[in-house]
Amino acid sequence: MNRITPHISACIGLLLACLGCFAQMDISVKATINRDKIMIGEPVELKLEAKMPSGTNAQWFPLDSLLHFEFIDKGKIDTINTADIRTCRQTLIITSFDSGRWNLPSLPLTIGNKEYLTDSLPVSVAYSNFDPKQDYHDIKDIIEVEHTATRYVNWIVLALALLSAGALVYFLRKKITPQQPAAVKKSLSKLTPLQEALEAIDELHKRGYTEQLRTKVFHTDLNNILRYYLYRKTLVATMEKTSGELMLQLKQFNLSPTDFTTLAQVLRMNDAVKFAKYQPAGDENEQAIETIRRSIEQLDTLIL
Repeated sequence: MNRITPHISACIGLLLACLGCFAQMDISVKATINRDKIMIGEPVELKLEAKMPSGTNAQWFPLDSLLHFEFIDKGKIDTINTADIRTCRQTLIITSFDSGRWNLPSLPLTIGNKEYLTDSLPVSVAYSNFDPKQDYHDIKDIIEVEHTATRYVNWIVLALALLSAGALVYFLRKKITPQQPAAVKKSLSKLTPLQEALEAIDELHKRGYTEQLRTKVFHTDLNNILRYYLYRKTLVATMEKTSGELMLQLKQFNLSPTDFTTLAQVLRMNDAVKFAKYQPAGDENEQAIETIRRSIEQLDTLIL
């Protein structure tokens, strides 16, 4: 029994060692370059690769800066997933402007609290070879090169000048017809704003309620009578205002809450007829015209 025990212990130790080896093989990192000698400014292709078990969360190699090297391009990280292994690869283009022999440092891949390092890679950076036996080439003066597009500029400018001169002569010789005087705005009525508004309401009432007047025309005219009365009474432009803006203007004249609400309902009905094709009944038209009449009479006593 005592002879068997050491053998069992040895087997267990060997098994644990193998498991440790397999665990180490589960994660691997690698860095490679396509050349280890360059002239200053020449590109170097740096490839990074990491293999790890599927589902492993890893913090990719830090690529903020590399001593003595500069990044030209950072390619995207390509990932290949299989049933058990996830492989990540990235290709970077770097260069150096410092002559000498430098080492690309080991780069860490962090998984949990552990880092897996790539190998450091030596790169020699040198100036271009100088051959003293070659002929000396002095610095030459700047050579002016004719731009092919500029040879036509003078002709284009001349053509534009001729066209401009021709247009000027044409307009100077053209017989300019005298403009018709602008239509003289209709002078204000000799009636007071109240008298003119009430006469307009009576005229609209006398025209009767034809099918057309029951809709858009009737309510447009009724709305305009109120707006024009306010314009004459206050000298504030009201014809371009929306119904909401008009109600804000009317609110300052302190109509009673009931009268103000009734007038607002009529103005909203005007909009519904003009813009939403609402068809009011005959009694609604009658109530609307009476509301506008009563509102104008009340406003005339309130507006100083």
